[in-house]
Amino acid sequence: MSRVALLLVTLASLVGCSREVSQPTAPLQVPVFSDSAATSPNANGGNLGTPLSAAEEVMPAGVVNTSTARGSAVFQLNAAGTELSYQLIVANIDNAFMAHIHRGPAGTNAPIVVWLFPSTTPTAGPLGAGRLDGVIAEGTITAANFVGPLAGQPMSALLDAISSGNAYVNVHTNDGVSPTNTGPGDFPGGEIRGQVEHRGH
Repeated sequence: MSRVALLLVTLASLVGCSREVSQPTAPLQVPVFSDSAATSPNANGGNLGTPLSAAEEVMPAGVVNTSTARGSAVFQLNAAGTELSYQLIVANIDNAFMAHIHRGPAGTNAPIVVWLFPSTTPTAGPLGAGRLDGVIAEGTITAANFVGPLAGQPMSALLDAISSGNAYVNVHTNDGVSPTNTGPGDFPGGEIRGQVEHRGH
């Protein structure tokens, strides 16, 4: 069964946005998997990606994640297999201050290997920044951007992690007020998440 999918993020119905990065007038259709993608992300380029939701997050003991935020991380590998262009798209999320690719399987929390938001530079954004909707980050990832356990390794190391189901994206939130983990907009360990996959995985 094909794993071609479309993530439909409807932003037009959102109200009360305190900060908007983009404001589409129609539902935003984000291709997460593509028929043109290679069956392996290590060869001939291809589309990679994941929808993001609260259901995928691994929360601290006793913390319940009731967030209705959604998102999508979409990646395009170049034909040489050396660069990943990306877009990070969110809806209905407050106080996002960083987002990353982590190397680890579903159901576990794992180290950061690539920064995505605010950019590929490993620096967090401001706390308590308010509502974000739409494309919040985009750019190009190379092996030079790897941190943590992938620092100094080639792009193939990240692609191997994706192929084996050991890479996920999540978006972290923080309202800047102590204590943390008080509800949506204040989950510093991550509010929405999804495993990165490719067609054929």
